[in-house]
Amino acid sequence: MVIRKVLILLTFAVTMIAPAYAITSLQASVDQNPIIEGNTLILTVVADDELSSNALNTSSLLKDFTVGRTSISRSKQIVNFDARNETRWQVLLSPRSRGKLTIPAFNIDGVSSDPISLSVLDRNSQPQQQQDIFMQASLSSDTAYVGQMLTYRVKLYLALELQRGVLNAPTLEGAQIKQLGDDKDSSEILNGKRYRVIERTYAIVADQPGELTIDGASFSGDVVMQGRRNGGMFSFNESKPTQTQAAKSVVLINPEPIDYKGHWLVSDLVMLKEDWPSTPVEYKVGDPITRTISLLASNTDETSLPDLTLSLPETLKSYPEKPQRTSFVRDKQMVSQLTQTTAIVATQPGTYTLPKIKVPWWNPHLKQQQFATLPARTIVVKAAANAVLPIVSPKAPQQDNAGYWPWISAFFACLWLFTLWLWLNARKQPRVNEAIIKTALTTPSISSRQALEQACKLKDPTSAINALITYFSEIYGKPMSLQTISQLSEPLSSAINTLQQSAYSQNRTDVDYPQLLALALSVNIHSSKAVSSSLAPLNPKS
Repeated sequence: MVIRKVLILLTFAVTMIAPAYAITSLQASVDQNPIIEGNTLILTVVADDELSSNALNTSSLLKDFTVGRTSISRSKQIVNFDARNETRWQVLLSPRSRGKLTIPAFNIDGVSSDPISLSVLDRNSQPQQQQDIFMQASLSSDTAYVGQMLTYRVKLYLALELQRGVLNAPTLEGAQIKQLGDDKDSSEILNGKRYRVIERTYAIVADQPGELTIDGASFSGDVVMQGRRNGGMFSFNESKPTQTQAAKSVVLINPEPIDYKGHWLVSDLVMLKEDWPSTPVEYKVGDPITRTISLLASNTDETSLPDLTLSLPETLKSYPEKPQRTSFVRDKQMVSQLTQTTAIVATQPGTYTLPKIKVPWWNPHLKQQQFATLPARTIVVKAAANAVLPIVSPKAPQQDNAGYWPWISAFFACLWLFTLWLWLNARKQPRVNEAIIKTALTTPSISSRQALEQACKLKDPTSAINALITYFSEIYGKPMSLQTISQLSEPLSSAINTLQQSAYSQNRTDVDYPQLLALALSVNIHSSKAVSSSLAPLNPKS
């Protein structure tokens, strides 16, 4: 009981004494001096009182140093009933230049620390192999063209155990930059010292000509320090914050050559490939002909690849899919690829030539324009199996004997007089409706109409296309293509276009099949847009 009372009194005494203390000492120190350019040091500031975190103002350091993160720790010690508080700041600093620099004095509540004179040595004054951490960077070329891809490789060498860290990309203006692939982790031995090596590769594409300044990639993190026990926070974790940066690089960017023609594409090598059958294939009207073309370029960004356009005859309809752009790394080189797949549909039989494809590009090594090409392709398209062929009446054999001509002339003269007499007597009789007769002669068979209705009911675009061709071929008594059918009316043309997109395009389009059927059955074959009859006029003009 007595001991408990004594402890309470001691605690009360310490509590009463503590507020009487105020800061009386402020000390600043660094963990290394001199320091190599590009490396970092730790500035430690200790005050003998418990202070707020923002009591230390480090803005005066920004002139000569890059200020990193700041760690703050507080402690209290009681020795012989004497309570001592302590506040410790540890600031990560990186010198902005080499030479003699000064860490200015700090002041807190009228108590100041002493300034520190710091020597920053040249990066080459100490071999990198003797440093615990350093970086090396390399560029694929010190000159390039606008749009040309440069490869930037950086290696981080660590002789200490890495606890955590961040590898930052180089900074630049007037160019695009992105990482290529994943980091590579390996080890190297330099002058008997083992290093862990982390390698990363970036692609840099300049947007404008001139000098491109690249501030080197940098690293910041914590490394484990062995045998460092001085009571500070970093010592408690047995780690030390550190950072380093690769040297600055300057690249000369050339403009696009004046004599270059076409879409600007600069690459080490450009190729065109085509997925085409090695053996001849028999195509029919309405069948989709798939053509897949790939454009590959070495050391080029995928966004720089131009779109591929195909020039086709009017009787060939094309349905291109959305181009696919990809990139990958092969043999430490960036390869970009554009793949274009197109469905080609012939509306009429015949022999067609798919034109030669030619893509211009600039060779930066030869400094000249070159072309990637694909040869022209010839295809033969035959009529569809269900196409209705025109019926041609045989011509009457000509009479070579001129002796019968007078008799024939007399016969036709009498026939003309008889016909005139009949016309005069039949003027008052009702005339037969010629439109009804023609409609009866051109009414399609029940099977073709049922086939069209069945295809629309099943919502099968390919069957609907074939049924339309059969149905209208029977109406007009001659082969009809989709292109000819589309000319019958604007609404029907729009419906057929949607039907073809649904049949052959990658992006399926919804077809209003009831409307398509109604439009097909309601076509007036005697309208001004109707296809002319295959029969010759009754009285052709000479």
